[in-house]
Amino acid sequence: MSKPKTLKSVSPLRLAVVLAAALLLTGCGLFKTKSRITVPQPLTPLVEADTARMFEEINRVAAVRALNGKVDIQFLDNSYAECGIAEKYRTADGRLVVQRPGQVYLIVQVPVIGTKVAEMSSTGERFWAAVYQGDEKYQRFVTGLNNAHYERLEADGKGTSPDCNAGGARREQAMQRATVSALSSLRPQHLTDAVLVPSVSFDDTKHVYAQSETFEEEPDTRPAAKKGARVVRGYYILAELELVAQNRARVTRRFWFDRIGQLRLARVQTYGERGQLLTDVVYSNQQGFGEDGRYQLPAQIELTRPQDRYAIRIAFQDPGSVKVDQPLPDDAFVLKNASGLPEVDLDAKKK
Repeated sequence: MSKPKTLKSVSPLRLAVVLAAALLLTGCGLFKTKSRITVPQPLTPLVEADTARMFEEINRVAAVRALNGKVDIQFLDNSYAECGIAEKYRTADGRLVVQRPGQVYLIVQVPVIGTKVAEMSSTGERFWAAVYQGDEKYQRFVTGLNNAHYERLEADGKGTSPDCNAGGARREQAMQRATVSALSSLRPQHLTDAVLVPSVSFDDTKHVYAQSETFEEEPDTRPAAKKGARVVRGYYILAELELVAQNRARVTRRFWFDRIGQLRLARVQTYGERGQLLTDVVYSNQQGFGEDGRYQLPAQIELTRPQDRYAIRIAFQDPGSVKVDQPLPDDAFVLKNASGLPEVDLDAKKK
C-alpha cells in the first residue's frame, strides 16, 4: 500500500504572490480603469490648533466694540419653504451701526433713489422696527423687549401658514402677509450678536468645551475656480456645552473654524434649551477694516433664523471706510415713529 501524500504548508506571502499572478494573467480586466470621475479636491494646507488657539481667534474678533458702515443687504423669506419656494429679495443699500453691549441701528433703502424700506434699532433692552414698503395695511411700527418671546406677528389675523396651492393675487397677498411677519420677526439684537461675536473665557464655570474636526464638501469659491467646481474644506468645531444637571449638559453654541492656510472663525450656531437651532451665522470674505485696515474681519455675514423662517445677508460695501470702535450716544439707538405708521406694541398684545 502506497503512503498517502502529505500536503506541504504554503506561506502566506507565497499564496499572495500566486493569487496576484493569477489575477494579472486572467485578462478579465478586473482592475483596469473603466473611466475617470471628477471628485472634489481637498483643500490644503490644514493648520493644527488646540482649544486655547480657538479661544484666541474668537476673542480676536470679539475685541471689536463698535462698527459703523454702509452695507448691501439681501433678505430671504423662507415662509414658503415647505412648498419648495423661497422669496429672495433684491439687494438693497443700507447703513449698519452695532455697538456693545447690545445696541444696533439699521436702515434699509432702495438703491440709487434712497427710499426707505425698513428701519430698526435696539438699545439692548428694547427694540423698534419700522416697515415702510408694501401694501399700506402691512406698513407698521413695531416695538417690544429684547428678552421677551413673541409669536410670529400676523398682518391681518389670517395667519401665516402657507397655502401651497394658492395662485395669482391670492398667493401674492399671502406672500406679503408672510413677508411682513418675517420682517417683524427680525430682531435687531440678532444682528448685534451676529456682527459682534460674544467672547469666551476659560474662567467660565458654567460651560465646558469639546473640540472635533469635520470635512465639508462645498462650492469652490476661489477666483480661478471652474464653474460648478466643488472642494472639500476642513474645519474644527468647538462645541460649547452648558452644565444643567449632574451628568447632563446641553449644547449652547458651536464655533466653526476654517483650517485652510490659517485658523479663521467661519461660522457660529446658537441653540435653544431643547436643542433647536436658533441662529446660524456664516462669516466670509475676511478683509481689513478701518482706515489703516488693521482690523481683519469678515466683510460678508449671512444670518439665518430657521425658527423665524428668514435669512439676511449683509456685505460691507467698503470695509476700509467702516468706522471701528467709534461709539455713538445711547439716544442714537432709539427709533422714533416719525412717519406716523400704525404702532404695534408686542407687550400690549401679550396682555
